Amino acid sequence: MTATSGAGIWGRAEQQDFRSRVRGCLLGGAIGDALGAAVEFDSLDAIRGAHGPQGVTDYVPAYGRRGAITDDTQMTLFTVDGLIRAHVRRDTGAWHPPTDVHAAYRRWAATQRDWGPDERRKEDGWLARQEWLYSQRAPGRACLTGLADDRMGTLEAPKNPDSKGCGTVMRSAPFGLLVGWEPQLVFQLAVECAVQTHGHPTGYLAAGAFAVIVHAVTRGESLDAAVQRSLVHLAAHPGHEETTDALKQALGAVRQGLPTAERVQSLGEGWTAEEALAIGVYCALVAEDVRHGLLLAVNHGGDSDSTGSICGNLLGALHGETALPANWVAELEGRATILELADDFAMEMTQGPALHSPATPAGSPGWLTRYPRA
Repeated sequence: MTATSGAGIWGRAEQQDFRSRVRGCLLGGAIGDALGAAVEFDSLDAIRGAHGPQGVTDYVPAYGRRGAITDDTQMTLFTVDGLIRAHVRRDTGAWHPPTDVHAAYRRWAATQRDWGPDERRKEDGWLARQEWLYSQRAPGRACLTGLADDRMGTLEAPKNPDSKGCGTVMRSAPFGLLVGWEPQLVFQLAVECAVQTHGHPTGYLAAGAFAVIVHAVTRGESLDAAVQRSLVHLAAHPGHEETTDALKQALGAVRQGLPTAERVQSLGEGWTAEEALAIGVYCALVAEDVRHGLLLAVNHGGDSDSTGSICGNLLGALHGETALPANWVAELEGRATILELADDFAMEMTQGPALHSPATPAGSPGWLTRYPRA
């Protein structure tokens, strides 16, 4: 796998726009995740019974606080960490991003079983030392079993070959933020990292499609054009039919009238990868603004935190961080960590050579402490 960082094209305005979209994507996804966290397993009737006819309209306490994130955001952050580490390690001549992302997912898996960070493990980097991440937030079974040992799933020998849960899609937005890469490489990387936990074609192809959609909107395309682009990429891959049909159903639902919770539910419940992708895409397409889109994405009977997360990733990448509702940003769990990681990712993508390069093996000592090459 080869790719370019695109570092040569960055002027100051382009860097600022990119950083805003990265922040928007990660914060937006986390906000959608947090809005859906408390109602993830509830029916639409139960949501309306507990929260009124409009359903959830604000954060609802979950895991002991308002604005709590779940495994969706946890794994998304470790995806970012793995991508930064891949670019840093490239200086050594080693370039296989799926391996670095797999190592990052294994660090996430440790947060689900360990009491807290092991300060002696300097090679884990700074993200794995964030104590607040050491908390189980309803992690998916396939994600846990796929990462239970050190064998990395591949397309030839995937983990959980029959699983097509949405755990692949909800963590894959960061692949789309690799704006210096060609779309087909973004698709391929998302797929190769998805099979580390989910081996069904729908599970991994939906992740690839989502990454391509995020990639296109981050580069300034409209969301509708981005979805059409993803359909072209899907068509070239065996087993794409479920994902393709789900996206086409989402596009069709846009033309059927005003968005409602019932129309969202016509796309499924979101437990599987293609349904979660379709719901997130539909809600982002019909959103009047970020608030409207996210509330639509979580008020349905199904995997509300994952569909909210996917919609939030899209709307944040599309509009940038300043479009996010300030009151939701302010109360979001882990906001400081998310912003710090987003800024690190943007800096690595736009100014990586200033931080490390083959010509300066020592690199920036602070940067290589945060993202060790080990």
